[in-house]
Amino acid sequence: MGGVNLVTGFRPELLRQVAPSECPAGVAGFNTDVRGRSGFVMPATQHDAVLWLSGSSYDVIFDSSRAAIAALAGLAAVAEETASWAYQHDRDLTGFIDGTENPTLIDAADVALIPSGNSGEGGTILLLQKWIHDASAWEALAVDRQEQIIGRRKLDSAELEDRPDDSHVNSTDQDRFGKIFRRNMPFGTATDHGTMFVGFSADQERLSAMLASMAGVGDGEPDALTRFTRPITGAYYFVPSIGSIRRLAGAAGSSR
Repeated sequence: MGGVNLVTGFRPELLRQVAPSECPAGVAGFNTDVRGRSGFVMPATQHDAVLWLSGSSYDVIFDSSRAAIAALAGLAAVAEETASWAYQHDRDLTGFIDGTENPTLIDAADVALIPSGNSGEGGTILLLQKWIHDASAWEALAVDRQEQIIGRRKLDSAELEDRPDDSHVNSTDQDRFGKIFRRNMPFGTATDHGTMFVGFSADQERLSAMLASMAGVGDGEPDALTRFTRPITGAYYFVPSIGSIRRLAGAAGSSR
């Protein structure tokens, strides 16, 4: 791939039709909006497949993307395209360190990958959302107010002991919902930008429970951060393991 990493995910219902043993039972697409009692909405914009290409040189990513589009011509068409980039090493566009609760790379497999002996073993469930930021409103806040909304210090990401119940940390508490592995990326321009939420898990319930909490489903309050950022897309994909992809490719080749 010329130094480009490629992640391929499929709508779970679609993959299950083609290869039932390669997708965990019960995993579903983002097929309905998530609605909080205060009216906050996380829209469902599910597509059939996703390609995520990453690398250090955009020209190589561009060429690889064009090659992928050409290879899929006649089978699939691009529904949406987003270009992302790293910001200040490990911060998102709120200025806070992102992924503080991520497991180490040694432990990430236990958090993100379907265990051996199960359908879809070695694969992972991907939650993908595009969040638009109200940058002017956020930047107008004093740092201590931003910290109360996030629930962490901006400088070093240490959790605040006196954080509000509706802080982002409390709304997405992984000790309560379970661990996930995040690979969020900023996107957009200086005047129109936000965050691509990229979350991987071996258990879809962890992801859906966090979304419900953030939206304020039931008796909870919406995540305070949602006053300054809102999702405009929402999709779940199942990302098969390399072994699974090879099996699928072999089956497709033998059926020709």
